[in-house]
Amino acid sequence: MAATSLYKTQELKIYNSISGQKETFKSITEGNIGMYVCGPTVYSNVHLGNCRTFISFDLVFRYLKHLEYKVRYVRNITDAGHLENDADEGEDKVAKKARLEQLEPMEIVQRYTLDFHHVMSKFNAIPPSIEPTATGHIVEQIEIIKTIIDNGFAYESNGSVYFDVQKFNETNHYGKLSGRNLEDMIANTRELSAQSDKKNPQDFALWKKAEPQHIMRWPSPWSDGFPGWHLECTVMSTKYLGERFDIHGGGMDLKFPHHECEIAQGEAACGQTPVNYWMHANMLTLNGKKMSKSTGNTISPGELFSGNNDFLNKSFDPTIVRFFMLQAHYRSILDFSNDALEASEKGFYRLIDAIQAIDALPVSPTTEGFNAQTWRQECYDAMNDDFNSPILIAKLFDAVKFVNTVKEQKATISAADLELLRRTIHGFAFDVLGLVNINETASDISDKLSGTVELLINLRAEARANKDFATSDKIRDELIEIGIKLKDGRDGTSFSLN
Repeated sequence: MAATSLYKTQELKIYNSISGQKETFKSITEGNIGMYVCGPTVYSNVHLGNCRTFISFDLVFRYLKHLEYKVRYVRNITDAGHLENDADEGEDKVAKKARLEQLEPMEIVQRYTLDFHHVMSKFNAIPPSIEPTATGHIVEQIEIIKTIIDNGFAYESNGSVYFDVQKFNETNHYGKLSGRNLEDMIANTRELSAQSDKKNPQDFALWKKAEPQHIMRWPSPWSDGFPGWHLECTVMSTKYLGERFDIHGGGMDLKFPHHECEIAQGEAACGQTPVNYWMHANMLTLNGKKMSKSTGNTISPGELFSGNNDFLNKSFDPTIVRFFMLQAHYRSILDFSNDALEASEKGFYRLIDAIQAIDALPVSPTTEGFNAQTWRQECYDAMNDDFNSPILIAKLFDAVKFVNTVKEQKATISAADLELLRRTIHGFAFDVLGLVNINETASDISDKLSGTVELLINLRAEARANKDFATSDKIRDELIEIGIKLKDGRDGTSFSLN
């Protein structure tokens, strides 16, 4: 008989931004989950605040997979259509960077997409199941605009197409995600300028006619132009997950207008609300202040890993930074500081040392001072409570304390409980939290380095035996250049790191 899937034994609750409360999670299709997360706009290096959002949803993805759901995780790349402000004005962010650097827009896209992937792999984030791009779905965006126009919720004006928010609000609620109502928004809005193509200031672009200088443009029934920023997510989420899907995530800053507009577009095109559970990750601060490039109060992932910055005393490994981020709940503001990171680093090594000590623990007929089954369920209870990683980490440290007590022979553990403890702590630390055992990684690198240097020492010895002193000296000199010093002695050649 097949084993019961783990998700059937656990009741997961998710804080739904649209209802403002935790709700018991139930997937639309038994055992399957569709999850969409708004990805980066690739016009610059990914910043730490974005990384926190993607690490938060990596935790969600990992836990859903751990519960034995089949998850299709879609995270887009915005490579066109994202203008400099949310009022459908200004230059396209990618095109502007291309103009400033005198490159093709797709060169900018490629450079910063690769940077994004590189940084996220350092954080040990699992790539999404599908990573579609806005420019790869222009045809589908044009088609959905036609549908929204046919349904009476959009209008064409001088080659651009706008979503008619007031018309939509007659039968639907524009503002339900962000808790706004249209009357207040209208009351607080300045009049439109005479040159605007919009009927009302609240209307947003589905398609923009391109000005002559606009590089990124495509033909459409209305004009040569480009899609509105909000549209791509509606198109790509519904294309790969269906007209209604389980979870939509993103940063708190996207709640309005981006996600509000997505809901409106989905309801206008498909006649139903597109998402069951909306999730929003909170922001990062640095030393108690908002991170901002303009004020200089910012730090990049690369500067964090290298230690080359003005805020921290040292460099921090990516897995330490990930562990630090997960010590705060994804919906709470997280403040980066040197003291907080150093405290996390100490905690991380305490956890890893205990995990490595588990296999060497002595077993006894019974367990005293620890209920492994209860503790295991407490770990699940933490994650089932809206992915509460800080509570989970606290539970892992309960186990660390017990492991150290057994090591000191002040408590005992049975073989069955030891196996349950080992399996559970490995599952949550490495599979769910996505931590990396950098003790093992460092040891592995050290072994590989030693093997490589020994190989070069042997090749140098062969060269010397063949009186090929040029090659012999080249090996010695180039190793010195990278900080490896060879020492010839009666018993052979040894090496040391400078």
